[in-house]
Amino acid sequence: MEPIDIRIRLSALWLFVLLNIVFRDLHQFAMKPFLEMLLTGTYNGLEITEELMLSGGVLAEVPIAMMLFSVLLGRGWTRPLTFVAALITGATLVSSPPLDLDDTFHLVIEVAALLAIMWTAARWPREGAPKRTFY
Repeated sequence: MEPIDIRIRLSALWLFVLLNIVFRDLHQFAMKPFLEMLLTGTYNGLEITEELMLSGGVLAEVPIAMMLFSVLLGRGWTRPLTFVAALITGATLVSSPPLDLDDTFHLVIEVAALLAIMWTAARWPREGAPKRTFY
C-alpha cells in the first residue's frame, strides 16, 4: 500500500466527518418525536431563529472549508487551522447530547475521525524533513 499525501488524507478525513454529520442529521428526520419538536419551532429547548440557523450554517461550514483548505493551503496555514477547526467541530458535536443509539454511534465515529485528523496534522513533517512513511 502506497502512502497517501497528507493533504489528500486530511481532506478525505474531513469529508468523512462531514458525511457522518449530515447522515446523523438526516437520520433524525425519520423520527416522529424529532419532527414534532421541530414543528414547535424549538430544538432541544432553544427557539429556532434566523440567528440560530446562521450559527449552525457557520459551524457546518468549518469541515466543508477544511476539505478545501487541506488541499489548497500549505502546511504553515493548514496545520494550525486543522487543530482549531477540529476543536470547534468537536465542541459543536459534543454540545448536543445524543438522543438515541444511532446518534451515539455517529458521535463516536465523528470524534474518532477528528482525533485522526489532529493526529495526522500533528505528524505532518516540515518541508525538507526526512520522509516518514505512515498510513
